[in-house]
Amino acid sequence: MLTVPQAARRIGRHPETVRRWIRSGRLQAQKIGTQHFVEESDLAALEHDDQLPLPAGWQTTRWDGPMPNNVRAIWEARRGR
Repeated sequence: MLTVPQAARRIGRHPETVRRWIRSGRLQAQKIGTQHFVEESDLAALEHDDQLPLPAGWQTTRWDGPMPNNVRAIWEARRGR
C-alpha cells in the first residue's frame, strides 16, 4: 500500500491530483486515521486509463493504421523514458 505522496511520485502527478481522484471515486483508497492509502494494483490500473477513448471514426489513421497515443508519448518523454 502506498501513501498519497508515494502514489503521486510513482505516476508523476501532483499529490492533490491523486486526492481529487480519490474524492471523485476514480481511484479506490483506504483511509487509516487521517491518511489515505492506495493499493499498487489500483494505481497501476489507473495509470493506463489517462486518456478518453477516441470516437469510432478516429481510431485509425488515413492509411488504416492504429491512431498513435500522442499524449502518452509526450508524457513518457517528459518522464525521461
